[in-house]
Amino acid sequence: MSLHPLFALKQTSMKRTLAAAVAATTLVAAAAASAQTLRFAHVDPDDWTTSKKGAAGQVFKNLVEAETDLTVELYPAGALGGETELIEGAQDGTISIAMVSGAYANFCPAVAVTDIPYTFPSAPVAWQVMDGEFGTALAEHCLQETGLRTLAYGETGFRHFTNSVRPINTPEDMEGLKFRVQTIPLYLEMVEGLGAEPQGIAWGEVPTALATGVVDVQENPISVIYGNNFYEFQDYLTLDRHVYGVDHLLINDEIFQSLTEEEQAAVKRAAVVAGTTGRAIQQFNSAEGITKLEEEGMEITQPNAEQMEAFREAAQPPVQAYLTEELGDDAEWIERLSSAVEEASARF
Repeated sequence: MSLHPLFALKQTSMKRTLAAAVAATTLVAAAAASAQTLRFAHVDPDDWTTSKKGAAGQVFKNLVEAETDLTVELYPAGALGGETELIEGAQDGTISIAMVSGAYANFCPAVAVTDIPYTFPSAPVAWQVMDGEFGTALAEHCLQETGLRTLAYGETGFRHFTNSVRPINTPEDMEGLKFRVQTIPLYLEMVEGLGAEPQGIAWGEVPTALATGVVDVQENPISVIYGNNFYEFQDYLTLDRHVYGVDHLLINDEIFQSLTEEEQAAVKRAAVVAGTTGRAIQQFNSAEGITKLEEEGMEITQPNAEQMEAFREAAQPPVQAYLTEELGDDAEWIERLSSAVEEASARF
């Protein structure tokens, strides 16, 4: 039996209306899913003028919110925990994005190779390596290990020695000195290789330990040395650049995959700009900090090429031996990094 033409027309109209309603609902649902809030956490202060991660976070937020419907909430200064807690939060999705440094090696052990002492001769070489094939491959490896996607790299910067006893220009100058070191095996191996006596002291106790002579030497980036007034307890600064600290800008991969292609592209672009901004802030504060430390009366020395090679020959082998044993199959990353650094160094 055929339908009356008028009834057929009404039925067709109803179907179209229903289809339109379903389509509209789908679009609203998609828009709601798209308009996510990304929680970006780090442990540095929020002040972009003094904080590399603070600057990176603010740049990332502004760019992403300008180009998408995403909202970025910033949680600086360890508001959501230390670096270990931030990485764990990013893995379980309670934090969308974490910008962290050394602690990432506890989750992706291959990352530790970037802390091998005297590996990077300069910041531009480090940037070439981390932004090139090596950094891309390491990011992919760590994604498989952790479920966290590396969006970009920033920097904590080069670490240097300060002490209260004498100028340090060679490893021999460190013999017998009491050295405050992070309680990380890699750093213990480095200090022992240099002939000093390592002592693990909690960060909050360092100023007192330096002031009372419990330790003679400490090591940190210039911005940390100046920002914590270590010039009040230490007379000598050695610009030896023994370790280059890498910042990792990480996102939970499931959250990243839930974004639209346009949002993913915007997030990746913003992350690269954020990492670059963090590097710039770190470099500026380091350069300015050296001048300020000199003005505060610190005697600053810069080992020459021959002296730097002596530091490398003393500190690198024990650290590489330790990592080779600890990393097992992942020890291949030691040689991969060495080759990448050699190639990049030829450009500078």
